[in-house]
Amino acid sequence: MASKDQSNFQDFLPLMAEKLGGDGLIGELCNGFRLLSDSDRGVITFESLKKNSAFLGLEELSDEDLLGMLKEGDFDGDGALNQMEFCVLMFRLSPDLMAQSLLLLEEALLQDSNFS
Repeated sequence: MASKDQSNFQDFLPLMAEKLGGDGLIGELCNGFRLLSDSDRGVITFESLKKNSAFLGLEELSDEDLLGMLKEGDFDGDGALNQMEFCVLMFRLSPDLMAQSLLLLEEALLQDSNFS
């Protein structure tokens, strides 16, 4: 999803993770999912994303960008994002958080191997 606006994107997930902790971050992602989802279907559709994206300051994104977001996160191919797909997409779109998660995983594996 290469957008002309992508260079202006600020990745706030690492800061949120630091401030809220893991459980708090997941809770906020769930709140974001509920905000963007179609209340009747319980998933994020193109229509619900377009309609509700202004709440998150994304109103300047084109239809192509919104469709690209859906396509990138839609693992089961149903044309919509369920809550798990949305959370995975948010982590994938946050390179800093992914790097931080990888470091934490490596640290945990190293500690585990030291106890063995």
